[in-house]
Amino acid sequence: MFQLRFTTLVEAPLTVAFDVARSLGRPWGHPLEEVVSERPWRDVYRAAPGNGWRTLVHARHFSATGDGTLVQEQLDGDTGSGPADRLLRRRVERAMQAHLDAFAAAAARRALEVTQVVGAALVDDRRRVLVAQRGSGPLAGLWEFPGGKVERGESDLSALVRECTEELGVRVQPQGFLGEVPLDGVVAGGPPGASTLRVWAGRIVAGELVAHEHTELRWLAADELEDLAWIAADRPLLPAVRTLLTHP
Repeated sequence: MFQLRFTTLVEAPLTVAFDVARSLGRPWGHPLEEVVSERPWRDVYRAAPGNGWRTLVHARHFSATGDGTLVQEQLDGDTGSGPADRLLRRRVERAMQAHLDAFAAAAARRALEVTQVVGAALVDDRRRVLVAQRGSGPLAGLWEFPGGKVERGESDLSALVRECTEELGVRVQPQGFLGEVPLDGVVAGGPPGASTLRVWAGRIVAGELVAHEHTELRWLAADELEDLAWIAADRPLLPAVRTLLTHP
């Protein structure tokens, strides 16, 4: 029996990395059957009995980072024969390395078609986070973290700094990455995976706060976060923000 592990950092959001990985399949001939699929977090496949394998299980886990999606894969195989296992291990390892290079490149190309949205959880010296109330549109009256769309050719962090200047009149310094939320096209329309929200912690380093695009701005402590009506995209990030405020 053998076990192989592979780690790939893909310059693409979660939904893109997951969908491209599934569309490319696996780099071997006989098919695998799906056991688990939790888009965009993980999937597990296994080989049906026969085809020379006693067991073959391929598991993938997808997690968001500040630099893209980290894909961790584990392959467990057993032919029932020690020499055959060693030979297949070498073949599978070579095939997987070439496959993962192609996967990373394809996902990075697909990411260029995604509407990326960035947000900032700005924290002050009193361990409070800045929140903003939407003033117009279908989400008027709901609360969110400031931010906006990434323009073509712009990095996520550059867009975050620009959006905070435009919306709040301040200069911010991004810090740790907090998380990613699939928006599935709700921002710019389109099919599942057509937009995502990525949020960083940060702090204000210059300027005076002005609500240029929002009805109201507030500073909230960790125990006040649940008191507001949040937009659906930001609510999944509240546990990460609460941890940020309570564990400096």
